[in-house]
Amino acid sequence: MPAGEGLTGGEDWADESRIVMAELIRARQLADGLTLGRAVLGLPLLLALVNGAEALAWLLLLLGGLSDAADGWLARRSGGGSIWGARLDPLTDKILISAPLLWLGATGLLPLWAVWLLLARELLISGWRAGQGSGGPASKAGKAKTILQFASLLLLLWPCDWGLGTPAAVGLVEWLHWAGFLLFWPSLLLALTSALGYLRTGSRPSSP
Repeated sequence: MPAGEGLTGGEDWADESRIVMAELIRARQLADGLTLGRAVLGLPLLLALVNGAEALAWLLLLLGGLSDAADGWLARRSGGGSIWGARLDPLTDKILISAPLLWLGATGLLPLWAVWLLLARELLISGWRAGQGSGGPASKAGKAKTILQFASLLLLLWPCDWGLGTPAAVGLVEWLHWAGFLLFWPSLLLALTSALGYLRTGSRPSSP
């Protein structure tokens, strides 16, 4: 093979590698941007709930859940998220979920002791993650817990106005709220068991 052809082939391979690397970096940056954007949804969500804007609160929570799924997909597509993203992603989930949990506890729709127990778990694991060099990526149980929490909250916060005023539709809304209440308990159980898993992993001596 002529030397010129080998040189051209090497340049083409290098160009393709640079293009692939640039796409991976863009995907990772977009994932981190979605994570950061989700962090600012907590306050508007809480304000919407306090001011009776149930539909807006529900849509903000849905947007947060979709952005969580999207940034996870982008992080996997880029070969794994950044350590910064691994630290920030669980924290933004906690901020987003804590706002409706506090409101549900304050209004009596969820027992306050259960809400405080869950929030205490989140603070404990956040402190644990702060000491992990890798950012403490979420376990499978932790991810399942987050999915269940989002599903539970979306059902609990389903706006009463969407009952359309008919007896059957109002009954459906009440059933959705009850289903959300029931889903909350397995999510709390998963939260506690996954916390034990994190702490046990963190207490093991690192390999030489």
